[in-house]
Amino acid sequence: MLNEFKAFIARGNVMDLAVGVIIGGAFGGIVKSLVDDLIMPIVGAIFGGFDFSNYFLPLSSAVNAPTLAAARAQGAVFAYGSFLTVLINFLILAWIIFLMVKGVNYLRMQVERQEKAAPEELPPPPADVLLLTEIRDLLAKRPAV
Repeated sequence: MLNEFKAFIARGNVMDLAVGVIIGGAFGGIVKSLVDDLIMPIVGAIFGGFDFSNYFLPLSSAVNAPTLAAARAQGAVFAYGSFLTVLINFLILAWIIFLMVKGVNYLRMQVERQEKAAPEELPPPPADVLLLTEIRDLLAKRPAV
Protein backbone atom coordinates (compact mmCIF):
# COMPACT_ATOMS: atom_id res chain seq x y z
CA MET A 1 0.00 0.00 0.00
CA LEU A 2 2.88 2.36 0.74
CA ASN A 3 4.34 1.79 -2.74
CA GLU A 4 0.96 2.54 -4.32
CA PHE A 5 0.76 5.74 -2.30
CA LYS A 6 4.26 6.76 -3.48
CA ALA A 7 3.27 6.07 -7.09
CA PHE A 8 0.09 8.12 -6.63
CA ILE A 9 1.97 11.09 -5.17
CA ALA A 10 4.74 10.92 -7.76
CA ARG A 11 2.32 11.20 -10.70
CA GLY A 12 2.50 14.52 -12.49
CA ASN A 13 -1.19 15.35 -12.04
CA VAL A 14 -0.98 15.34 -8.25
CA MET A 15 2.12 17.51 -8.18
CA ASP A 16 0.60 19.94 -10.70
CA LEU A 17 -2.53 20.14 -8.57
CA ALA A 18 -0.48 20.81 -5.43
CA VAL A 19 1.44 23.60 -7.16
CA GLY A 20 -1.84 25.03 -8.47
CA VAL A 21 -3.41 25.05 -5.01
CA ILE A 22 -0.39 26.78 -3.47
CA ILE A 23 -0.19 29.40 -6.21
CA GLY A 24 -3.98 29.82 -6.07
CA GLY A 25 -3.81 30.52 -2.34
CA ALA A 26 -1.11 33.13 -2.84
CA PHE A 27 -3.01 34.62 -5.77
CA GLY A 28 -6.15 34.78 -3.62
CA GLY A 29 -4.21 36.82 -1.06
CA ILE A 30 -3.09 39.22 -3.77
CA VAL A 31 -6.65 39.65 -5.04
CA LYS A 32 -7.96 40.14 -1.49
CA SER A 33 -5.41 42.87 -0.91
CA LEU A 34 -6.23 44.42 -4.28
CA VAL A 35 -9.91 44.55 -3.43
CA ASP A 36 -9.60 45.53 0.25
CA ASP A 37 -6.77 48.04 -0.07
CA LEU A 38 -7.25 49.55 -3.54
CA ILE A 39 -10.64 48.94 -5.11
CA MET A 40 -12.99 49.14 -2.13
CA PRO A 41 -11.62 52.51 -0.91
CA ILE A 42 -12.14 53.92 -4.43
CA VAL A 43 -15.67 52.46 -4.61
CA GLY A 44 -16.34 53.86 -1.16
CA ALA A 45 -15.12 57.30 -2.20
CA ILE A 46 -17.27 57.26 -5.32
CA PHE A 47 -20.40 56.24 -3.42
CA GLY A 48 -20.03 58.66 -0.53
CA GLY A 49 -17.17 57.37 1.58
CA PHE A 50 -18.70 54.20 2.95
CA ASP A 51 -16.95 50.90 3.51
CA PHE A 52 -18.81 47.73 2.48
CA SER A 53 -17.04 45.56 5.04
CA ASN A 54 -18.84 47.23 7.97
CA TYR A 55 -22.36 46.94 6.52
CA PHE A 56 -24.46 44.56 8.57
CA LEU A 57 -27.89 44.09 10.06
CA PRO A 58 -28.08 43.09 13.73
CA LEU A 59 -30.08 39.90 14.32
CA SER A 60 -30.18 40.43 18.05
CA SER A 61 -31.35 43.38 20.10
CA ALA A 62 -28.11 43.21 22.09
CA VAL A 63 -26.06 44.26 19.05
CA ASN A 64 -25.44 48.02 18.91
CA ALA A 65 -21.79 48.28 17.85
CA PRO A 66 -20.82 50.48 14.87
CA THR A 67 -18.26 48.06 13.40
CA LEU A 68 -18.76 44.50 12.18
CA ALA A 69 -16.03 43.01 14.38
CA ALA A 70 -17.49 44.56 17.53
CA ALA A 71 -21.04 43.62 16.47
CA ARG A 72 -20.04 39.98 15.96
CA ALA A 73 -18.65 39.97 19.50
CA GLN A 74 -22.02 41.19 20.80
CA GLY A 75 -24.21 38.69 18.94
CA ALA A 76 -25.51 37.44 15.61
CA VAL A 77 -25.33 39.76 12.63
CA PHE A 78 -26.27 39.55 8.94
CA ALA A 79 -22.97 40.76 7.38
CA TYR A 80 -24.03 41.60 3.84
CA GLY A 81 -21.14 44.03 3.41
CA SER A 82 -18.62 41.24 3.87
CA PHE A 83 -20.54 39.20 1.30
CA LEU A 84 -20.36 42.10 -1.19
CA THR A 85 -16.61 42.33 -0.62
CA VAL A 86 -16.16 38.59 -1.19
CA LEU A 87 -18.38 38.78 -4.28
CA ILE A 88 -16.25 41.59 -5.70
CA ASN A 89 -13.12 39.53 -4.88
CA PHE A 90 -14.58 36.62 -6.83
CA LEU A 91 -15.53 38.72 -9.84
CA ILE A 92 -12.08 40.30 -10.01
CA LEU A 93 -10.40 36.91 -9.65
CA ALA A 94 -12.65 35.40 -12.34
CA TRP A 95 -11.89 38.34 -14.67
CA ILE A 96 -8.14 38.01 -14.15
CA ILE A 97 -8.27 34.24 -14.77
CA PHE A 98 -10.38 34.86 -17.91
CA LEU A 99 -7.77 37.31 -19.20
CA MET A 100 -4.94 34.88 -18.42
CA VAL A 101 -6.67 31.99 -20.23
CA LYS A 102 -7.46 34.27 -23.16
CA GLY A 103 -3.79 35.32 -23.33
CA VAL A 104 -2.53 31.74 -23.19
CA ASN A 105 -4.98 30.70 -25.93
CA TYR A 106 -3.81 33.61 -28.08
CA LEU A 107 -0.18 32.56 -27.64
CA ARG A 108 -1.06 28.95 -28.51
CA MET A 109 -2.79 30.10 -31.70
CA GLN A 110 0.27 32.14 -32.67
CA VAL A 111 2.57 29.15 -32.16
CA GLU A 112 0.24 26.91 -34.19
CA ARG A 113 0.19 29.46 -37.03
CA GLN A 114 3.97 29.61 -37.05
CA GLU A 115 4.21 25.83 -37.09
CA LYS A 116 1.78 25.62 -40.02
CA ALA A 117 3.60 28.38 -41.92
CA ALA A 118 7.02 26.78 -41.49
CA PRO A 119 7.85 24.54 -44.46
CA GLU A 120 8.24 20.93 -43.57
CA GLU A 121 11.62 19.48 -44.40
CA LEU A 122 11.41 16.17 -46.16
CA PRO A 123 13.64 13.46 -44.77
CA PRO A 124 16.53 12.48 -47.03
CA PRO A 125 15.84 9.47 -49.23
CA PRO A 126 17.29 6.13 -48.13
CA ALA A 127 20.79 5.19 -49.26
CA ASP A 128 19.59 2.55 -51.77
CA VAL A 129 17.35 5.10 -53.51
CA LEU A 130 20.26 7.57 -53.71
CA LEU A 131 22.47 4.85 -55.19
CA LEU A 132 19.88 3.87 -57.78
CA THR A 133 19.35 7.53 -58.71
CA GLU A 134 23.10 7.97 -59.19
CA ILE A 135 23.29 4.83 -61.39
CA ARG A 136 20.36 6.08 -63.47
CA ASP A 137 22.00 9.47 -64.00
CA LEU A 138 25.30 7.85 -65.01
CA LEU A 139 23.54 5.57 -67.49
CA ALA A 140 21.72 8.55 -68.94
CA LYS A 141 25.06 10.36 -69.54
CA ARG A 142 26.62 7.39 -71.39
CA PRO A 143 26.68 7.65 -75.15
CA ALA A 144 24.31 5.29 -76.90
CA VAL A 145 25.96 2.19 -78.39
